[in-house]
Amino acid sequence: MIALPDSSRRWRCGGCGNLTRFDVTRSRRTTEYWHFDLAGDHAVDDTVVLAETVESVRCRWCGRDDAIELVDRTDA
Repeated sequence: MIALPDSSRRWRCGGCGNLTRFDVTRSRRTTEYWHFDLAGDHAVDDTVVLAETVESVRCRWCGRDDAIELVDRTDA
């Protein structure tokens, strides 16, 4: 399982050093409140995520998916 970044850690590609561009494939199970208007068009007014799994993270720069790591964020 791939850990998600948080307020203290971020993703980094160990292959090329990329910190900003990743292709993320994830699966989500949700409950949504759909609001239909009289014409039949809908808008999703509320979404509750019941489960989420990150299946893969791939570096957008070099294409590697085997070198993604979590590193500590540095203070700006």
